[in-house]
Amino acid sequence: MRGERVGRRSGIEIRMRWQAGEFVRQVTARNRLPLDYSVDSLRVVDFIVDGVRKGEPERARARQVLYGLGIYVGEVFVRRAGGVWVEFDAQQRELFGQPVGVRMPDGRLWNPLGKVVKRFDAGASESVRMLYLQVHGREARPIGCGRRTA
Repeated sequence: MRGERVGRRSGIEIRMRWQAGEFVRQVTARNRLPLDYSVDSLRVVDFIVDGVRKGEPERARARQVLYGLGIYVGEVFVRRAGGVWVEFDAQQRELFGQPVGVRMPDGRLWNPLGKVVKRFDAGASESVRMLYLQVHGREARPIGCGRRTA
């Protein structure tokens, strides 16, 4: 699969992949959600977070769902963008407010679990799909806004 490393995986990578898979199995068993680890599925995550936000405005009560969605988003980064799961050190945990994140091939650390929480807290201005596009340094452009060449 594109973006996946070949070889031995660390304990955190194995654990996070398993947790993402369990979350997807549980959520899709009750609902027909297209959580297939594709980049397009990140729009579904934004939609789910918005629904949780409307139905359960207290973050503490929604914590488990937000954590599962954050792990799912991180696993999309791992599978599609070549990232690897890492455990944050004490300073990083304090900064990001999360125990784990994703290190990209260029060395940058990303906090997909925190981004899902931000989406819950702030709404549409904090899109997990847009975060993925930022990881690649691409900007989303509306259809038809490209330049024409003669």
